[in-house]
Amino acid sequence: MDQERADAYLAAMGAERPRVPDASALAELQLRHLLRVPFENLDIHLGQPIVLTEEALLEKIVDRGRGGFCYELNSAFGALLAALGFQVTLLSARVFGGGDSLGIPFDHLALRVDLDEPWLVDVGFGRFAHHPLRLLQRDEQQDPGGRFQLVERAFGDLDVLMDGKPQYRLESRPRTLDDFTAGCWYQQTSPDSHFTQAPVCSRLTTTGRVTLSDRTLIETSGSERREEELIGDSALLEAYRQHFGITLPSPPSRRPVGG
Repeated sequence: MDQERADAYLAAMGAERPRVPDASALAELQLRHLLRVPFENLDIHLGQPIVLTEEALLEKIVDRGRGGFCYELNSAFGALLAALGFQVTLLSARVFGGGDSLGIPFDHLALRVDLDEPWLVDVGFGRFAHHPLRLLQRDEQQDPGGRFQLVERAFGDLDVLMDGKPQYRLESRPRTLDDFTAGCWYQQTSPDSHFTQAPVCSRLTTTGRVTLSDRTLIETSGSERREEELIGDSALLEAYRQHFGITLPSPPSRRPVGG
C-alpha cells in the first residue's frame, strides 16, 4: 500500500496519520476502524464473490465505503498498519461453536502487531475488544468491550476468552493472505457457515452498537436495546445508508454464492 492509499484509508476511518507507530496510536486506529468500517457479509447475499487481494479489499473498503468480514477487514487493516510503520503478522484462528467445538482451520484471521511487546489486534470479529490486547498477559484484561483473557493451550495456541467465554483459538504461526483462500471460500458457500444463513451488518458506536440482522435493526446504548423490523425494501436500503453509509443497488437476500 502506497502512502496516498494509506491516507485515503485513514480519511475513510476519520483518523489522522500517527506521528509514531506506538501503542497509543495503534489503540486509536483500532477504535476508529471499529467505529467507521462495518463488519458485514453482504456480498455473499448479493451474489458477489469475495476476492482476497489487497487491491480488491482496498477498492471495496476505501473506494466504495463498504466493510467485510474477518479476512477482509483484518487483512486490509494490517496492510494499512504496515504502511504506517507497524510490524504486522497475520495469524489464523478457529472459532468456538457450541461447547468445546471448533470451526474449520483458517476459520478466522487476526493480527499480531509487535511494538515494545506483542499485541493482538482484531477489527473483524464483530462484538469484541475495542482496543488491542496484550498477547503475553495471562491475567484478565479490561476493555470497554468486556473482560478478556488469553489462556495457553497445546502447541503454542491461545484461547481468547471474552467475559469468561472462549471466542477463538489463536495459532502462533505466521500466515500469508493466500493461506486463507480456502477458508474464505468455505464461509461464502457452505450451508454450515453462519455467514450464508442471513445478511448481517454491524458496527461499534460511541454509545453501543448498531446492527442490521436480515431485516431487523438492532440498536444498543448502554443497557438499553431497541429492535425494529424494517418493512419494505426502501426502508431496508435507507437503513444501510443511514447507519453504515452503504448504498446498495438492491437488498441482500438469503442466497449464498454457488460453489
